[in-house]
Amino acid sequence: MSALMFQRLARNFIKNGYFPTDEDTTSRILNAIVPAASGAMRVLDPCAGEGVALAEVKAHLGGDKAEAYGVEYDRERAWHAKGLLDRCIHGDFQDCLVGKRQFGLLWLNPPYGDLVSDKSGGPSDGKGRKRLEKLFYQRALPSLAYGGVLVLIVPHYTLDREFSTWIAGQFDRVCVYKAPEERFKQAIVIGVRRRTADAAPSSLIREQLEAAGRGEGLEVIPEHWDNLPYAVPAATGAEVKFAYSVIEPTQLADELRRWPSLWEQFEVRFAHVETTHRRPLRPLSRWHLALALAAGQVSGVVHAAGGRRFVVKGDTHKEKDVKTEYEELPDGTTSEIRILTDKFVPVIRALDFTPHSSTYGQVITIR
Repeated sequence: MSALMFQRLARNFIKNGYFPTDEDTTSRILNAIVPAASGAMRVLDPCAGEGVALAEVKAHLGGDKAEAYGVEYDRERAWHAKGLLDRCIHGDFQDCLVGKRQFGLLWLNPPYGDLVSDKSGGPSDGKGRKRLEKLFYQRALPSLAYGGVLVLIVPHYTLDREFSTWIAGQFDRVCVYKAPEERFKQAIVIGVRRRTADAAPSSLIREQLEAAGRGEGLEVIPEHWDNLPYAVPAATGAEVKFAYSVIEPTQLADELRRWPSLWEQFEVRFAHVETTHRRPLRPLSRWHLALALAAGQVSGVVHAAGGRRFVVKGDTHKEKDVKTEYEELPDGTTSEIRILTDKFVPVIRALDFTPHSSTYGQVITIR
C-alpha cells in the first residue's frame, strides 16, 4: 500500500452529510488505477470536500500530467480545497456549468441521505427511494468521457434495483467492494463508461450490485490489486467548460487576482460579441414599434415632435385575470367558482428629461 501525500492536511470532520474518504480506502482504490500511456488527464470530484482525496488522485496519476477539478458546497472545505486542486468552485454542483465528456476520471463520494419530499428534479422514485447519491450520480455522469473511469463511494444499501440498473446499463468492467473502514457501511464501485448507454443493462452486473446492496458477498477491496488495472484516458479538447452560474463576490475577487488580464479578454471570457444592428427593409409601422417597445426590444432616448425628450424602456409581464361565477346547487347551496386567466400586460416606463418640463426627472408609466 503506497503512502499518501495529503492525508496529513485532512481534518476529516463530519458535517451536513459529509463523509470523507479515509486514507486506507483511498490508497487501496488508487492501487487499481493507472494513468494513460500518454497525454494529460483531467479528473473531477463534484463533492470535493477538503480536496484531499482528489489531490491524492492527481499525485498518483503523475502530478503535472493530471488536472484536478472540484466542487464543494461548504465554504470552509471549499477554500481548503482551492489550495490543493487546479480548479475548485465553492458552490452547489447543480448550479455549475460543466462540459460533457471532458473528464477521464469521475471520483464521486456524494452526500448521503434521502431527498426531501419537495425536492424538484430528483431521480425517479419508480423502483427505489429518492436519494442524494442518485441525484449526484445523474448530474455528474455526463461529464465523464466514454472509456473514462468511475469511482463511486456510497453506502452499500443505496444500491437498490434502480441504481444498480443505471450503473449496469452505463458501465463495463464493473467491480464492487466494501470499504475497509466500516463506520459508514460504504461500497466502492469502479467501472468504465460504455459508449452505448441505451443498450440493455448487463443482468450479471446488475445482480452483482443488487447483492452488494443487500450486503451479500461483499468483500473488502484488496490491499494489493492483482487484477487488470483501470486506465484513465487522456483528455480531449483544449477548452474546459467548468464555471459557476452564480456570481459569488469572494470567488470573483480571487479570479481577478489570479487573472489580472481578465478584463482585457472580456469578450472572449464572457462570450460577449458586439453585433451590428441592421436597419429594417422598410419603416416600421406604429403597431410594430409599439410591439417592439413593449417587448423590451426598443429602448433609449426618444425625441417627440414637440421637442420633449424621454428615456424609455419597455417590458411585458404576466398577470392573473380573476373571474368569479356563482352556481346554485340542487340542495339549495351556492358554489363559488373562480376562473384565473393569464394575461400579458405591456408596461412602458419613460424618464422625462426635457429641460424646464413640469415632469422633469419623473418616471411616467404607460400601461
